[in-house]
Amino acid sequence: MPYSHSPQYHFYKQSLSLLTDLYQLTMAYGYWKAGFTGKQAVYHLFFRKNPFGGGFSVAAGLESAIDYIQNFRYDSSDIDYLASLRGYDDQILFDPAFFDYLSGLKLTCDIDAVPEGSLVFPYEPLVRVSGPLIQCQLLESPLLNLINFPTLIATKAARICIAAMNDPVLEFGIRRAQGIDGALTATRSAFIGGCTATSNVCAGKLFGIPVKGTQAHSWVMVFDDEETSFQTYAAHMPNNCILLVDTYNTIEGVKKAIEVGKRLHQEGKKLIGIRLDSGDLAYLSIQSRMLLDEAGLHGVLIFASNDLDEIIIDELKKQGARIDVWAVGTRLATGGSQAALDGVYKLSAVQDPGGPWKYKLKLSEQQIKVSNPGILQVKRYFHDGYYVADAIYDILMGLPDPGIIVDPFDATKIKGLNKKWESRDLLIPVFREGKCVYETPSLAHIQMMAKKELSMLHNSSKRFLNPHTYVVGIEKNLYDLKTQLIMGLRQ
Repeated sequence: MPYSHSPQYHFYKQSLSLLTDLYQLTMAYGYWKAGFTGKQAVYHLFFRKNPFGGGFSVAAGLESAIDYIQNFRYDSSDIDYLASLRGYDDQILFDPAFFDYLSGLKLTCDIDAVPEGSLVFPYEPLVRVSGPLIQCQLLESPLLNLINFPTLIATKAARICIAAMNDPVLEFGIRRAQGIDGALTATRSAFIGGCTATSNVCAGKLFGIPVKGTQAHSWVMVFDDEETSFQTYAAHMPNNCILLVDTYNTIEGVKKAIEVGKRLHQEGKKLIGIRLDSGDLAYLSIQSRMLLDEAGLHGVLIFASNDLDEIIIDELKKQGARIDVWAVGTRLATGGSQAALDGVYKLSAVQDPGGPWKYKLKLSEQQIKVSNPGILQVKRYFHDGYYVADAIYDILMGLPDPGIIVDPFDATKIKGLNKKWESRDLLIPVFREGKCVYETPSLAHIQMMAKKELSMLHNSSKRFLNPHTYVVGIEKNLYDLKTQLIMGLRQ
């Protein structure tokens, strides 16, 4: 059955198998024509650099990927569309017999993945797909689409929440997000990263995320004067009264909000807060706090918005800003300074029917683009409440105890893994022979997991400027095999 929390199911309710690049289908067709239907393969989805120049990333998007895979099929409308495609010679692109193959295709892959909310680092597989080559190939583009953006936004949200230092962070990005999917995905991912609520009501309904909202400048401008606008709003929304005070003059707006707050208090209700949306937020929040406290409104919160991100929030904190709640929109929901996670999906092993696994890797003149061979797993080591190192290893070769890991880009950097350290494997079974064997946790549980994960990462890896590089290495025997393969390919 489809996952009821997935926006795919709620808004499309149809096959999304064509959510892919054409070359996935042309390669699948080529494999089919070449008689490779029995060939097995292993692919890994990973990224090469932490986003935002940071020291960590937060995995997200798995639930939507599960939903996509469970509903994967080529229906008659998909087949009709593919049959209409033509090559440069105006002849059909695919043999009609290929459509019979696609119509009857059912995914039988084994898929292992890192749970949402997990900390992940460059070159570590977030997803491992094993199974028939054609099936693995067809999953490349959709998996990248469903994992890359959520991981980017969950990571951005985590950074913003770190900067906020336990203050509530609200996700307010729907109006600037890239379409319906972008808005819903950003909201869910931001919650995983630590946001406490959203302004996106549809996301609140779908995902059970608390919804919060204030008012826009247009509310204030509709009335003849600011004070009347505040009084009217408080009269009609006495249990959700947050007043936007910067439409004309912020300090004067605060003074008028104070009068409304006093009146609400006399009526046995309360002014929840005021919102600052422009100007010098540090200065204005300090002045606003002073005015509110002098009026006895100590419990009134100060909300702030206006193109915030982790860098600005961190700086405002250093300047002594008296802001209680941060409403972050554009730079959270869109990724701000980074438009995409550089996730890739690479072949690492193939197997002919009845034969041994043959390990594969991609070479490049750029060392950062050389992929890892094998059927990979990641073991995370921790000690005294902190993560200390990750080892990428091949499940067939195993991981010696104690193991040795090598820096992917510097063979002189070798680290021994202490036998006294505790450890666990990161990739867990999600599908076996096409059947889901993973019980998706609640979104609240995923958020709690992300918070716990971040608490186990040393602060030096969480700073925004020149973060410490968390130790991730390739198990030495696998590293030596990789070197041998590279040398053989370059002869």
